[in-house]
Amino acid sequence: MITQPGFLASEFPPGPEVFDYKTLIPSLEGSPWGHAFTKLTLLVWIAVAIVIVFFLVTYRNPTLVPSKKQWLAESVYGVVRNNIATDIIGPQGVRFAPYLATIFCFVFVTNLWSIVPFAQISPNSHLAFPAVLAVLTWFIYIGLGVKKHGFFGYLKHACVQPGVPWLVQPILIPIEFISNLVLRPITLAVRLFANMFAGHMILLVFTLGGVALWNAGPLLLKPAALGSWAFAIIMTLFELFILSLQAYVFTLLSATYFQSSISEEH
Repeated sequence: MITQPGFLASEFPPGPEVFDYKTLIPSLEGSPWGHAFTKLTLLVWIAVAIVIVFFLVTYRNPTLVPSKKQWLAESVYGVVRNNIATDIIGPQGVRFAPYLATIFCFVFVTNLWSIVPFAQISPNSHLAFPAVLAVLTWFIYIGLGVKKHGFFGYLKHACVQPGVPWLVQPILIPIEFISNLVLRPITLAVRLFANMFAGHMILLVFTLGGVALWNAGPLLLKPAALGSWAFAIIMTLFELFILSLQAYVFTLLSATYFQSSISEEH
């Protein structure tokens, strides 16, 4: 088993071992919980705590004229409710806003770990975590469709294209079934996973490249090492944009799936 020094830190410069989902917390190694409570598990639980505490603190005593803290919480929730839930789903989207806002905040905070010193990796760069979120959205998506249309009615709603000649339906129905009922959670999870994994790899390339160039020996390579580290800083800022965008896209697609389930037409 690979262990890392410190509470959350990996050795600097970080290497491929940070992708080992079995990376242990040294203080728990050898305990009954050691193999279940890993570094990534800890990051997820801290992210959950951050989201809960954020809303508890900022919205503890709401007033008609919001304080700065209340305004901050209302702004985060309002962006998801107005720009995603109601814009995509319509008036019914308000009832999905709490779930979508929670998903947005959780994905954003867990993505943010990828640029936080001593953490240096997002749990979403491991496929298991995006897969759980995608399956949760998928269950709600299927449940809404079955509740709205009935089981067989929803299968028809999801798989049968209206206005298409019946001779073409035998070809389209399997495609629509796979696309709408099978692939959606897979693509939702892989999109988030791939972006966070790639972002982490890019940061590693520039950071480790700078270390390798600096330790190579020739003095002429020192400026190249500094340039590599400068690009690492630039890419970290770019990664901040990407991780925010991925949280938004994951939430937006979830709302799109919900809308397709409860709509009257395909």
